[in-house]
Amino acid sequence: KSCQKPVDKYIEYDPVIILINAILCKAQAYRHILFNTKINIHGKLCVFCLLCEAYLRWLQLQDSSQSTDPDDLIRYAKEWDFYRMFGIASLEQTSFLVGIFIVLWWMRPEMLKTKSDFILLLKALLLSSYGKLLLIPAVIWEHDYTPLCLVFIKVFVLTSNSQAIRVTLNLNRMLPWLAIFFGLILENGVVCLFQKMGWDV
Repeated sequence: KSCQKPVDKYIEYDPVIILINAILCKAQAYRHILFNTKINIHGKLCVFCLLCEAYLRWLQLQDSSQSTDPDDLIRYAKEWDFYRMFGIASLEQTSFLVGIFIVLWWMRPEMLKTKSDFILLLKALLLSSYGKLLLIPAVIWEHDYTPLCLVFIKVFVLTSNSQAIRVTLNLNRMLPWLAIFFGLILENGVVCLFQKMGWDV
């Protein structure tokens, strides 16, 4: 009221500009999306991102590309490897999020006092993982640089996750990256466990 200006300048901006600023990982754009919009696609977005990841892993399996017979299309409809990859991707995502919550709760327990604090942070992390949708174009337009593209996508998603943690809990830059690092350690631990069990990950 004192300055006669909106606290959130993005209220007056076009959604495309907001999206571009979110892609550029601007903290104020994240704040606007998380606190001043009514976006309830967190669960659907999470499932769709997991489907994208499972599809990428399924394509990388040698068994999925062995059959070239056009009459064997029914085999793809009954492809259980895809569902297995979806389950593994879900467990890895869960372990990554659990790792983040453990570090944040241990370092700053006052920030995550209530159930609503946990839910807000979970929604922010799920929403900030939208970069995983880029896995599909990276696979469709496959070329020699696809592995490099996948690394860039992973870095982009982790940067988005860091910004979501910063904005949600109003933290400095260091603690979110520490939480993400621990989440990655836990996620890689799950991957190693699956590999020891003899599963293709």
